[in-house]
Amino acid sequence: MQNKGELVMASGKDYLDYILGQCSELDDISYRPMMGEYILYYRGKVIGGIYDNRFLIKPTESAVKRMPHAPMELPYEGAKEMLLVEEVEDKTFLKKPYLHMCASRWLNHAVFS
Repeated sequence: MQNKGELVMASGKDYLDYILGQCSELDDISYRPMMGEYILYYRGKVIGGIYDNRFLIKPTESAVKRMPHAPMELPYEGAKEMLLVEEVEDKTFLKKPYLHMCASRWLNHAVFS
């Protein structure tokens, strides 16, 4: 969490490219830049984003089950907490059914806000 008056850096394109590369096993993943950060989409639906060079995803039931110990963090002040994906270096973890199943469940159950 940032201290009052502390300057928050926007996410870098290099980090976004790294995360997209790590998630390359997912078909139809895309992003949109927004206010210095990046919103991530799977099949056109928001699944999370890159905030201050952190990969955060929506805390759906299936995502929480697959990452029960993942910390909840705020993407920005005033937002709802999201799950921090700490296993970003483990491409096997990201390409496993983990993200695909989470994303598919998000789509199938329309768990979006």
